[in-house]
Amino acid sequence: MKIQLSDHFTYGKLIRFTMPSVIMMLFISVYGVVDGFFVSNLVGKTAFAALNLIMPFLQIIGGVGAMLGVGGSALVAKTLGAGNNLRANRYFTMMMYLMVITGLVLSALGIVFIRPVAYLLGATEALIEDCVIYGRTTLIFNIALHAQYTFQNYMIVAEKPKMGLLVTVLAGMTNMILDFVFMAVFNFGIAGAALATGLSQVVGGAIPFLWFLSKKNKSALHFAKTRFEIKPMVKACTNGASEMLTSVSGSITGILYNLQLIKYAGEDGVAAYGVVMYAAWIFIAIFMGFCTGGSPIMSYHFGAQNYSEMKNLLKKNTTFLAILGTVLTIIAVILAKPISHIFVGYDANLMNITVRAFMICAIPFLYMWFNMYTSSFFTALNDGAVSAAISLMRALLLPVLCITTLPIFFKLDGVWYSLVLSELLGIMVSVFFIIRKRKKYHY
Repeated sequence: MKIQLSDHFTYGKLIRFTMPSVIMMLFISVYGVVDGFFVSNLVGKTAFAALNLIMPFLQIIGGVGAMLGVGGSALVAKTLGAGNNLRANRYFTMMMYLMVITGLVLSALGIVFIRPVAYLLGATEALIEDCVIYGRTTLIFNIALHAQYTFQNYMIVAEKPKMGLLVTVLAGMTNMILDFVFMAVFNFGIAGAALATGLSQVVGGAIPFLWFLSKKNKSALHFAKTRFEIKPMVKACTNGASEMLTSVSGSITGILYNLQLIKYAGEDGVAAYGVVMYAAWIFIAIFMGFCTGGSPIMSYHFGAQNYSEMKNLLKKNTTFLAILGTVLTIIAVILAKPISHIFVGYDANLMNITVRAFMICAIPFLYMWFNMYTSSFFTALNDGAVSAAISLMRALLLPVLCITTLPIFFKLDGVWYSLVLSELLGIMVSVFFIIRKRKKYHY
């Protein structure tokens, strides 16, 4: 039986509806990890460190795509819930045009300034060329990345999460196969990793675009005649700003982590952080997938003013995520050594640094879901200001405070424990807004 946004959701129905989004996010994170695996094992730890050094800058640019996708889809879902289908399609098409324009502009700027940016991020002469090669090659495909991010969210609004999953699987398989072909067979080096990623993004962005254009699209969402309307466009962008802030903030803090790690552990510290982040992406992707998959449901019922269902969704979402967080923390601790060995087992010192970092950084999985869900929850309610405030605190201000102070007292361990403390402090911010906005949104 088809699950619709307007349904009453039990635990079973909620899990079935969000599962494609969870698997979709897992595939996205896994094929990013595959890049790191091939680069580390086939090209070496210097190229691997370069990849992780330039990645925060690329994530900042990609964050704009996340902003347009999440903010725009929340606005469209709310409009559909209010029964305004024609207006929803107009907004949908408008946001697609905006995505294309921003994607092209950011791609051009990134390609031009990638070298000075890499130096600014701490690249040494040994790392700079690999940073530039990977960055420029990836940015050529930036418009495809933005399209992939954007359509992932709209496939859920169109009540086609399984199709979104299929597209992501195809894109992921493309990336994995081409990684092997370009690096193991043709010896393209780090450029091969970037090229494989870019071509997989073309697959992930082009297929849903063609589906929305085709006659097979029987959903409520279609491309329509539109124009740029400032108020809803700004609304969508500000509403999705929390997702961009999360990406940008995470990238900025990633830069600070790399600078501190170079100071306390050199190239090995950056490589170890890369392994931890690759593994963390897989675990975080599960939380993100659930939040992304469930957000349009909340937006729809908010638009329909179905407050009893909003309360039901809030209770079930938080209960399920609490259980999931506990399970993932246990799994992360158990797998710390095996995962580290897969990436850097060829270097004993790097292996020891990575395992210790992994064990410490696994702790936040126990509770970080609460901050992620709270930000997603307010995005779903089209309250971009609160969502952005939560993201800004937990992903930038608190981590910066921790990363600049803890290493003074605990050196290398202080870098790893800053991840633990910043997420813990972020809970206080999330709880504050949950309590303060309770009466306004009737949950």
